[in-house]
Amino acid sequence: MIQIIAISFIFLLFYGLVNLWGDDFSIKKESNYKILDIVAVFMLVLSTGGLLFVFNRNLSYGVFILLLIALLILGKKIKKKVFNPILLSLLTFLSLLILNFLFNQNQSINTYGFYSIMIFSCCLLFLHFSNNKNSNYFLECIYFSLQLIMLHALCNFFIYFFVKNNLSIIAMSDGERTYKTFENLFFFGGEKNDYGTFNLFGVECARNQGLFWEPGVLQFFLNMLFFLEAFVLKRKKYLLLLISFLIISTYSTIGIALLLIQSVVFILSEFKRNKTLAIILIIAAIPVYTVFNVNFNEKIIGEKSASSQKRIYDLVQPLEIAKNNPFFGIGLDANNFKNERNRFEVSRTKILGIEYKFDEGNEIVTNSVTFLIAALGFPTAILFLYLLVFKQSIIYNKKWLLILIVLFSASSEPLLLKPFMFMFIFSGLYAFFYKLTSHKNQLL
Repeated sequence: MIQIIAISFIFLLFYGLVNLWGDDFSIKKESNYKILDIVAVFMLVLSTGGLLFVFNRNLSYGVFILLLIALLILGKKIKKKVFNPILLSLLTFLSLLILNFLFNQNQSINTYGFYSIMIFSCCLLFLHFSNNKNSNYFLECIYFSLQLIMLHALCNFFIYFFVKNNLSIIAMSDGERTYKTFENLFFFGGEKNDYGTFNLFGVECARNQGLFWEPGVLQFFLNMLFFLEAFVLKRKKYLLLLISFLIISTYSTIGIALLLIQSVVFILSEFKRNKTLAIILIIAAIPVYTVFNVNFNEKIIGEKSASSQKRIYDLVQPLEIAKNNPFFGIGLDANNFKNERNRFEVSRTKILGIEYKFDEGNEIVTNSVTFLIAALGFPTAILFLYLLVFKQSIIYNKKWLLILIVLFSASSEPLLLKPFMFMFIFSGLYAFFYKLTSHKNQLL
């Protein structure tokens, strides 16, 4: 009965959200396959840390590719000025991937097949939106998808209080992580996870992970939604309070810190236009800072300091590996990377300066920036980061703040080489080749 109520509630919220878009983004108005566009982008988001893809890895090879191919079939004739830079970008990324595979031994072909599919998928999706739509429409689809993530996270937070005694356990195939779930619709930290509950002004709450494998992933997408709402699309400012609450519900140190930074920037910009609103926002920011202060103290010197220790270790240790493999890294294969980590072991006490508390068996690298450097080597990693930081062509408003959100989140969760983030890297190379080919055509 509770499951039926929960599903009905989600669909009602979805219906309400669709109607809230009004004239800005009416699903009924534009193309006949707009819903397919939204589904494709929503899958792009879920493939970046979503539990649907964690437990069904074949989705990356199946449903996602079929959706993208369907989008191309339903689209317009491909324009040469769009096709040429995308083809050059695709060939460049695939060449770098092949070189990395050839220069590193004991690499899994399946791993490189997965990354090839990811590159090809991003290429197809980017081709579709560049050829058939425009960048604003792509942002609209991202915005809509992130609001769906927000609505599920809202349900996920509140339903815990009603179902916390009726949760079942599900585990990943390797048994490394377990999750508590209610009918595979809502998810919470399991027995083997390093997160669970926290105290929010006297109320014990489950850390909100939404549809993702960790709260740290959910905070990234919520901060992205806050960014789009506050600085890019500027549709419904009242949503900023709801998004802020949900970011707090993740109890992610990085997430709340990014929220505070965005809030300060937003308040300063609003103070010039509406001083009353700015004062209200300052008052609203006080409890956010209070939660951040408690969270920071817990994770740096308190009982949960293992989390920060693990991230400090993952910042330093992969760079030690990269120093010994500077040009082509040690490859992307996870098992091989785990073995190399053991070979290039660095004293945890030496790095941390204190007695470490995190699990030595947890070999997942949380810092995907340093993982990128260790896996691909300095030249390729620097190229990727340069494209991401300086050349991405999806969002132009307050790019410095966007990159801050991306890099801080990627430094605390393995996100950088996932499809949603890779889209920004891909867009940077596409923009470079677009200018190059356009200039060449003008000369001819």
